[in-house]
Amino acid sequence: MEYNFDTIIDRKGTNSLKWEPDKLKEFFGEEDMLPLWVADMDFKTPQPIIDTIVERAKHGIYGYSVRLDEYYDSVINWQKKRHNWNIEKDSIVYTPGIVPAINYIIQAFCSTGDKVIIQTPVYYPFKKSIINNGCKVVDNPLTYDGKKYNIDFEDFEEKAKDEEVKIFILCSPHNPVGRVWTKEELEKIGKICIENNVLVVSDEIHNDLILGNNEHIVFANISEEFAHNSIICTAPSKTFNIPGLETSHIIIKNKEIRDKYKHILIKNSISGHNPMSIAALKAAYNEGEDWLEQLLLYLEENLNFMENYLINNMKEVRLIRPQATYLAWLDFRLIEKDNKKLEDLIFHKAKVALDSGNWFGDNGSGFMRVNFACPRAILKEALDRICSAINNRTLQ
Repeated sequence: MEYNFDTIIDRKGTNSLKWEPDKLKEFFGEEDMLPLWVADMDFKTPQPIIDTIVERAKHGIYGYSVRLDEYYDSVINWQKKRHNWNIEKDSIVYTPGIVPAINYIIQAFCSTGDKVIIQTPVYYPFKKSIINNGCKVVDNPLTYDGKKYNIDFEDFEEKAKDEEVKIFILCSPHNPVGRVWTKEELEKIGKICIENNVLVVSDEIHNDLILGNNEHIVFANISEEFAHNSIICTAPSKTFNIPGLETSHIIIKNKEIRDKYKHILIKNSISGHNPMSIAALKAAYNEGEDWLEQLLLYLEENLNFMENYLINNMKEVRLIRPQATYLAWLDFRLIEKDNKKLEDLIFHKAKVALDSGNWFGDNGSGFMRVNFACPRAILKEALDRICSAINNRTLQ
């Protein structure tokens, strides 16, 4: 079937974190804003998922649920088809979400005071998870050459040598800068981690949202050695716009590592599974691929639209074109280097809710993350508002 991603759906009054005025007031100080921040999409999920959930709801009993072979087969078949990655049922461990999983991983493999490497600017719950579990953040900042971000391998290797470093959290594809890491880059970083006994935790939640001709490489699929020194975090949530159903699968080939992780899940009483999320996952992976292919084309068109809009209307705002995800990293430093003034311009003058760059690390100051997974009319209105605010500021 053909999907219409231009349809505007009113999400207010649906308990949407992204859209509810009370939450916008809490985070941005304004209620009347156009939100392009939280990483969920303003598109309906694939029709097969909707139909499956409705049918499951009609049953009328929503008791404790279990994951049967068909659940695992759906995950296994999807990874094989989309990523040429062969995984086994025993390696799949359910967790309600990837952020909870990262917290449990830190609890399982770190002691208080141990260190965890991240690469800023990066998804900010990584840092919170490390600190909240009594560990120390070690930053290996990405380098920016004016066009794209790269890994500073020399700095990474030096920091990985610290015996207190136990984990490296890899964001692949990277959020917010949109990099799809090459095999060579992943091999370099993986070898450094093995040489220094550092466990790689690869957050690959955006691995189905690859744009253009880019190719995502699953870290654990590079070699057996890498597979046995890594935990791969995946989910259907970003791919099919079902994050509220809270289902992810953490894939751990190494049995010793897997058993330690599962022990922490037991300690935290993580075992149940939402019956709706079981139904949704199976429908997503078995029947949602056509929707995904149409979505990727629309996202690419939205990205092209935004790029052309900036060139024609806001030349000072630079787009770091993402190779993956539906999140774009915008460089506003030619407009305003002071992050507080930039936030005032975007949040209070333009009244557009974006993720402030410094949320992702100090090296994100002067940048903003925009979620372009929305109808093009909404994206245009947001850009119009920002452009108008910049022009009015120039005239003052």
